[in-house]
Amino acid sequence: MSNFYNQTRAASSLMRRLKRSLINPTAVTRARCFTTAEGHRPTLVHKRSLDILHDPWFNKGTAFSMTERDRLDLRGLLPPNVMSSEQQIERFMVDLKRLEVQARDGPSDPNALAKWRILNRLHDRNETMYYKVLIANIEEYAPIVYTPTVGLVCQNYSGLFRRPRGMYFSAEDRGEMMSMVYNWPADQVDMIVVTDGSRILGLGDLGVQGIGIAIGKLDLYVAAAGINPQR
Repeated sequence: MSNFYNQTRAASSLMRRLKRSLINPTAVTRARCFTTAEGHRPTLVHKRSLDILHDPWFNKGTAFSMTERDRLDLRGLLPPNVMSSEQQIERFMVDLKRLEVQARDGPSDPNALAKWRILNRLHDRNETMYYKVLIANIEEYAPIVYTPTVGLVCQNYSGLFRRPRGMYFSAEDRGEMMSMVYNWPADQVDMIVVTDGSRILGLGDLGVQGIGIAIGKLDLYVAAAGINPQR
């Protein structure tokens, strides 16, 4: 009888523990629940590399921390400087106001910058069509994608670009450059254009904004020399 009583008590105790576990599943699974500094649940991101940067919902640009860049395979695909969202907005407004002034005194064609923006949007939307247009109108659009318009573009690149292109290597990446190269989505590469940004068309040291001239050069190589844009 005593043995039966003890078994009954053990079974009751087990049932109570199971009920508590059902009410609080984390007691069984021991799963950790994370929240952001603002108390919100984080969003799980399954994308990597350029897929994140080309997604306006997830892309934070230079606001990605170095830890996030390493975990999401973004290192080298963004300028090395890390900025807060407030700093990004402040810089955007400064760049926008400066661009309004410089556009009035820019290339001889007053519509050159507007044409560059239209071509750039086409490049983002349909790369095949972009290069077909460029090849068919190379004399007209070469001065837009390259000199002299690209000089004005480079001076204001941080306020003009719509999606990241190219790669960035800095002194902070010393010892990591070999692994960073694998963040680039193409396995086969025939040509690259490299610049340290220190002498861009006689405009001085433009830093990371000099990426615009590297992009413009490669566009001309594709349109005029037949280089495969995917390589």
